[in-house]
Amino acid sequence: MDRGTHAFSDDPRNQSVLVHVNGQLLPRAEAVVSVFDSGFLMGDGVWEGMRLHNARIAFLDRHLDRLCEGAKAIDLEIGMSREALSRSLYDTVTANSMDSGVHIRLMVTRGLKSTPYQSPNVNVGGPTVVIIAEHKAASEAVAARGLRLFTVHVRRGAPDVLDPKLNIHSKLNCITAAIQADKAGADEGLMLDPHGFVATCNSTNFFIVRRGAVWTSTGRYCMNGITRANVLTLARKDGIPAEERDFSLTETYGADEAFVTGTFGGLTPVREIDGRTIGDGPPGPVTRRLSDLYRALIERECPPPLQA
Repeated sequence: MDRGTHAFSDDPRNQSVLVHVNGQLLPRAEAVVSVFDSGFLMGDGVWEGMRLHNARIAFLDRHLDRLCEGAKAIDLEIGMSREALSRSLYDTVTANSMDSGVHIRLMVTRGLKSTPYQSPNVNVGGPTVVIIAEHKAASEAVAARGLRLFTVHVRRGAPDVLDPKLNIHSKLNCITAAIQADKAGADEGLMLDPHGFVATCNSTNFFIVRRGAVWTSTGRYCMNGITRANVLTLARKDGIPAEERDFSLTETYGADEAFVTGTFGGLTPVREIDGRTIGDGPPGPVTRRLSDLYRALIERECPPPLQA
């Protein structure tokens, strides 16, 4: 895939990776789940995407916090302690001799059903836990040229419909947004909230810069992104005004800079939204500064191992 924030180059090593499936490390071709699994039948589960750098998983505690909170919200018993999940994650990357430039997907579904039906009352046995680790680095070319966004008609829903903060397997809302953006020739879809304010992108969190200040949405209608929270903290510590607020497309088109955040790509500049060039082209000075601060944060979070 060569477009969007999740653009990457194929790595032949990924054809022989071992995948964790319910405690077993299996070759990629043998890593399968049942057609009666809740994740396949109903999209019933929670997941996290993580990065491995210098043999350490960045912000692991925060990812496990979010996973456990989401599981509790949908009344899903993970069946493993945080410590056991952490051990399984590290066992998986160790078995694959991985160190850096690695993306990890941890997925937990409600497990097997006795028959295709929504209610958890027909579930049998425990949850399904899968860990996929791949050699996958964000595209430097995409970061250099910046993203093209398209405002889609698909809105982020209210919490009483489906809480946008939940990182769950049911992603059709974002998938249809991604499809519309792709049909429009854009890299990612910019999504509005139910009130018409800018909320988020379909797979990343969205920021603009106006007159030196960083703006992002209120957070009520977007994923509670870990990179998003880190960028807000870094900006404020560095003296850059940073607000979570409502703002419109008009204010977005007139921004000096724009960028998106996510675990995979970190900070990725935006060059165009709905055919309007943003500022003088990416990356702008505030985006560059925050990118540098974020890379330094990753190095502090995941320092290289001490040499013997």
